[in-house]
Amino acid sequence: MNTPVASVLCLLVLAEPALERSMTVLPSRASIARAAARDGRNDFDFEIGTWRTKLSRLVRPLSGSKTWVDYEGTSVVRRVLNGRANLVELTVEGPAGRIEGLSLRLYEPEPARWTIHYANIRDGLLTPPVSGRFENGRGEFYGPDTLDGRPILVRFVISDIKPESCRFEQAFSADEGTTWEVNWIATDTRVSDARREM
Repeated sequence: MNTPVASVLCLLVLAEPALERSMTVLPSRASIARAAARDGRNDFDFEIGTWRTKLSRLVRPLSGSKTWVDYEGTSVVRRVLNGRANLVELTVEGPAGRIEGLSLRLYEPEPARWTIHYANIRDGLLTPPVSGRFENGRGEFYGPDTLDGRPILVRFVISDIKPESCRFEQAFSADEGTTWEVNWIATDTRVSDARREM
């Protein structure tokens, strides 16, 4: 049995365990099909441009506080890396002071999801990212963080998406997502559309 076909069969039989191990790290056809069917790399295209931002922030989240403070300003959203990422510059102010922040949103093609990283310029630190995706015109993003040294979950929702406006809401949970307390609500109204200027 020293034919080319027999040699190939012998090699396949000997290599089968190695092939099996290497195949387990590859994505399944079903996961590839799901990702291809729902390519979300353009999910944030609606937001590219300049926006007027009205923001309400809960003072001292998860402390029982019912005090909200209001801010107004602008959000400027720019596409980077051929739309696989975008940057948001937030500048708002109100009676409680000024907030300047930067969000970096990165698209991960294999799980077909976005991660959102935020930094407040006051302390210059990136928060742990929240991850998620858009479905049926609504974006939901979740991730762990800490607040005053205790672990919490963060939920960030983008909803009411229209050509000229959209809504953002952040909530914290101290009980692993059983209950949520909203602490950040922003409504953006379009000032200019950078997509039309490209």
